[in-house]
Amino acid sequence: MESFSQRQGIKPVINILQSDGMDEPLRNGLWSNLCIYYWDSLKGIKTIDFISFKKHPYGIIPLDHMIYFLHQVWLHYFKLPIDDLPEYWPSVYTILRNHFFNCKWNEVYDFIEFVVRVYPDNKKSEIFTERCNYILQRELSAYRFVNYRIARITSEIEINEIEESLKIVEKFKPVSEHLERALSLLSDKENPDYRNSIKESISAVESICIFIAGRERASSLGKAIQYIEKKSIVEINPRLKDALEKMYAYTNDAGGIRHALLEESSLDFEDAKFMLVSCSAFINYLKVKLSKVKADS
Repeated sequence: MESFSQRQGIKPVINILQSDGMDEPLRNGLWSNLCIYYWDSLKGIKTIDFISFKKHPYGIIPLDHMIYFLHQVWLHYFKLPIDDLPEYWPSVYTILRNHFFNCKWNEVYDFIEFVVRVYPDNKKSEIFTERCNYILQRELSAYRFVNYRIARITSEIEINEIEESLKIVEKFKPVSEHLERALSLLSDKENPDYRNSIKESISAVESICIFIAGRERASSLGKAIQYIEKKSIVEINPRLKDALEKMYAYTNDAGGIRHALLEESSLDFEDAKFMLVSCSAFINYLKVKLSKVKADS
């Protein structure tokens, strides 16, 4: 079944968050990091059959590290005979580049993970992973480096929760509009707005609770939940209710998300994504509960 985002011509959530693919800007960014932190140390070098040192903008780079590393790539990543490894560095560079830009998206992650685990300079690899994580976040990848390994930070369950909550039913249209706006603000690569994405996510929950309670009876999330609980319109698990109330309080705390205070907060992608996933899950939960009430009445 098509989701709201798909029907509106917006990329599916699974593509927005790049969980099963890799667009050109993401691949380009990761390759650029490989150039800056590894390949550029061999700029101007023709052959690689020596051990020496060369000055580099990032410090003194021992070229024997690169020679050892390239041997490891050839032997254990490509699994090719070592005597097929060209001594002419530009030829090796071309092989590496062609592989990187022609392999599958998951093999890109295989390659950069192999790089940091094999390269002998841990400090360089640590900086490289930090810069890769910046690119991965900027381009909305569902993955990050965690302890030198690529780990998924956005699960299929989370994506399914968001897409399910975006499915448009006319009576829930305001709810979907808030969620679509939250997703749009979160996924804006040029100017992501995490504060207002969080605001829109909690506003979606507020909207569905007010719908259930009746707009004439409740004008805020807190009042709507009290009325729903008092009248037993929908049975909400007490622990979930407590969690929701705490999330609502969080969005009204000194950080001023909903009060739109001028001072900047420390909110980031993970905060906004957590709120979007959590609010989507709660909305889906309420939809199911409401459908059961309707079926029994």
